[in-house]
Amino acid sequence: MLPKSAVVVPLYIYPLTPDTWAPLYAAIEANPNLNFLVIVNPNSGPGDTPLPDANYSREVPRLNAYGNVYTVGYIKIDYCRKPHSESFAEVARYAGWSEQYETTRLGVRGIFVDETPNHHDADRAEYLSALTRFIKSTPGILTDRFVVHNPGTPPDATMVDAADLIFVCEEPYPRYRSEEVQHRLQELPYDRARAGFMINEVPIDNLQELVHELRHRSAYFFVTEIAGDFYERFGPRSWGQFMQALQ
Repeated sequence: MLPKSAVVVPLYIYPLTPDTWAPLYAAIEANPNLNFLVIVNPNSGPGDTPLPDANYSREVPRLNAYGNVYTVGYIKIDYCRKPHSESFAEVARYAGWSEQYETTRLGVRGIFVDETPNHHDADRAEYLSALTRFIKSTPGILTDRFVVHNPGTPPDATMVDAADLIFVCEEPYPRYRSEEVQHRLQELPYDRARAGFMINEVPIDNLQELVHELRHRSAYFFVTEIAGDFYERFGPRSWGQFMQALQ
């Protein structure tokens, strides 16, 4: 038996209609034994208003209604150059979504922090630790207030304590297979429960093999055959095959 892994869904697709996310809902319902970590991203973050617009306010509760879905809200921190006050304010806006959660089911269970650094620096490490303390202490972020970092490459070992999950590889498939990336992954190994992968441009003929390989390396990952704008649409062939390979 291969280790069980969760589906990561970078959901950067605007839900213009109730059918926009239909491939995701169909996959969730058809695969009740798979867990889905869904990254919600209204506007490179929560947006400037206390609540998301009507379309997001309609669709995020639909996601939260599924027992096998775990929603996290997207922010990006420009490799710790964004002022803490701005990052904290975005987290607080996500937290504000859940004020009427029992009625609306609008809210997120954690924060996906994009553009985190991978090389150690004392100031950056303290920035990330302070951000995590804020997320973990903010009541409106639901359940265990899951903190996800996305440096895109394996970070130095001293930079990982502030996250529950780290995306150690966000690369096109040819680069993932390169000696440079594989060496870096071997040089800085992480427990599979805390290591995430997002691989695009995967040839269909290699998809099942890659999924089986990543199931040993990671408890959370995303693969697609799409080469460009791969977070803004569902892979016409790879999406369904991804689900099948995870079974």
